[in-house]
Amino acid sequence: MQNKLEIGILGATGMVGQRFIQLLENHPWFQIAWLAASDRSSGKKYEDAAKWRLDTPCPERIAKMTLSPADPDGAPKIIFAALDADIAREMEPRFAAAGCAVVSNSSAFRMAPNVPLVIPEVNAEHLHLIEGQSWRRDSGGYIVTNPNCSAIGLVMALKPIQDRFGVEQIFVSTMQAVSGAGYPGVASMDILGNVVPFIKNEEEKMQEETLKLLGSLQGDKIVPLPARMSAHCNRVAVEDGHTESVSIKLGKPATREELLAAWAEFQPLRGQNLPTAPAHPVEWIAAEDRPQPRLDKNRGNGMAASVGRLRPCGLLDWKFTVLSHNTIRGAAGAAILNAELLMSLGKLEPKLTPLALASARA
Repeated sequence: MQNKLEIGILGATGMVGQRFIQLLENHPWFQIAWLAASDRSSGKKYEDAAKWRLDTPCPERIAKMTLSPADPDGAPKIIFAALDADIAREMEPRFAAAGCAVVSNSSAFRMAPNVPLVIPEVNAEHLHLIEGQSWRRDSGGYIVTNPNCSAIGLVMALKPIQDRFGVEQIFVSTMQAVSGAGYPGVASMDILGNVVPFIKNEEEKMQEETLKLLGSLQGDKIVPLPARMSAHCNRVAVEDGHTESVSIKLGKPATREELLAAWAEFQPLRGQNLPTAPAHPVEWIAAEDRPQPRLDKNRGNGMAASVGRLRPCGLLDWKFTVLSHNTIRGAAGAAILNAELLMSLGKLEPKLTPLALASARA
């Protein structure tokens, strides 16, 4: 693609905003043209407003950019949003109403009936919901969301199993990295040498989002997967990478070999040439003590879910471990892949709404 599409980032100075910058700086389709953060940062150079926390240098071009007010006037028509839920709830609709495609990492609208909650390998067809949004009809804008960082790895591992055998019950206990709390996040004296068995609203998000993601599109609504689910969410002293211990009850019997084949053959985006999509969304690791965050979080450039330790479960049918990178696959990378899918479907192109036509005639 010779002419890159200009994009903007809302919440550009935070941890997820920084990850957006890192992943988009050399993207073949998108060009960062606009950055915005809080009012106290507006008008400052990015390098003066942000404390860069990633393990690669802040791109020099970005460091010298001036942060804009968080207002849709003058913003590009493609917006990646990395906002706290309370702020997103007020701000994202303003950008959608102004005709922007808002690709959000926030939880604010994930469970809204007409907002698609999407993992491209899992439920790309749910993007149809944007056509029912009032913003889409009036201005061409819309909101699309990606899941919670703890739900995404789980759902990627469950999807090929659900498609072949059905999933009736899900039990999951998470060990979630501190980067999921942002920066400065969890105080060192609270997490070092410790496990915190509570992350506010995390268990509820994980349960609701998993069933929506694995649900079916029926007309203009999503019918959640009719499975029973219980989640225990814990914060642990790991920098990046959410590890989850999972037990499942299937709809019909499956052998170990059949489950491994389901994961190995799961390549729903094959041939679509989306730049951020991993070649193998679910990677099996045979070693008995894997996956581990330190060793496996960056598989598929941080976009793959790693699974291991598949064995029979004494309470349900099977149990296994899944690992995913929480700020790449679980946040910025997930939103970028959603935008790539939207691009491939022609849904990032300007839509001629009645309002747009009237403006053009004027």
